[in-house]
Amino acid sequence: MRGAEPLPAEVLDGVREQLARSGAALSPEVVARALRDQGRPVGDSTVLAVHDLLRQDVLGAGPLEPLVRLPGVTDVLVNGAAAVYVDRGEGLELTPTRFADEAAVRRLAQRLAGSVGRRLDDATPYVDLRLPDGTRFHAVLAPLARPGTVISLRVPRARVFSVEELLARGTVNADAASLLRRVVEARLAFLVSGGTGSGKTTLLSALLSLVDPRHRMVVVEDASELRPDHPHVVGLESRPANVEGAGEVPMRVLVRQALRMRPDRLVVGEVRGDEVTDLLAAMNTGHEGGCGTVHANSAADVPARIEALAMVAGMPRAAAHSQLAAAVDAVVHLARGPDGRRRVAEVAALRRTAEGAVVAEPAVTFDADGRTHEHPAAGALVDRLDGWPGR
Repeated sequence: MRGAEPLPAEVLDGVREQLARSGAALSPEVVARALRDQGRPVGDSTVLAVHDLLRQDVLGAGPLEPLVRLPGVTDVLVNGAAAVYVDRGEGLELTPTRFADEAAVRRLAQRLAGSVGRRLDDATPYVDLRLPDGTRFHAVLAPLARPGTVISLRVPRARVFSVEELLARGTVNADAASLLRRVVEARLAFLVSGGTGSGKTTLLSALLSLVDPRHRMVVVEDASELRPDHPHVVGLESRPANVEGAGEVPMRVLVRQALRMRPDRLVVGEVRGDEVTDLLAAMNTGHEGGCGTVHANSAADVPARIEALAMVAGMPRAAAHSQLAAAVDAVVHLARGPDGRRRVAEVAALRRTAEGAVVAEPAVTFDADGRTHEHPAAGALVDRLDGWPGR
């Protein structure tokens, strides 16, 4: 704000109400007139300060816009009016950005939801959607959320990191980079696992950029985030129901449509619902090199996660494990260290036990200090790769 003194909330509210009544377009001249009508001093600094604050109310992400545009930002998180955080890849950072009050946070959340035709009010107090610029937007209104209305923005990458750049950033070490290249080249089916914000989409985009340029990739996502540097990518994005409750296009439907589009590689951006059954079926019908991401605390937890999703979709436990064993070759797990840095921690191979259950066994693990460790399951993974040159 350009003014030296903070502006009272009633000044902004008064100008805002007058502009709404008159229907006039926002401009410094209109703001000056509204201030005069309120009997307020009309200095240049005051007019410009009020104009800038009101302009934030109606354009972009408002006071969050400068944070969204910061280089390297992946997330902007608002915890009520007094706490705004960003994540630039090294953990959450508290910013000096503040809102005037709870009403200002609520107003921004409702405007962003309304910009894509979604409702956000006391009757529908939460929303999850994608903004026109590709930013993933989620909000929960107070009093459901405390200490006030909560906003989460997942910012799409302006560009895709290459594997070499991930190596330079410490996300992978040289052994991991070599192994993952071989996984892609050998057209193994794999899942990238990790927690929220662990870098699953960033890593998968980099790996998909290594796919043979002659191959056609069909990418199915709930919210379009994967942007591999590849000449032949077709993206399908799910659609929620509109205000009337109609028009929904779920992920499962799109996975089925993708199978009719002659994909050389079928990619599901995030496996988190009943689309898992169609994905497993597709990977078992000649679609080599399929891949996706899944939320899990460790590679060992991935079979249980897939089992749970499949059973919710109506697939029996035994069938889920049978399909998983035949469909997926490896799990690449990402972790975040205490310092907030993301890195590939493990590549696991899937093995079916005598009881028929699938387990993910560590094949190669990668320490935070850059060391690589091979485990007994590495042999099974290497067999699938027809020999890993990096051994």
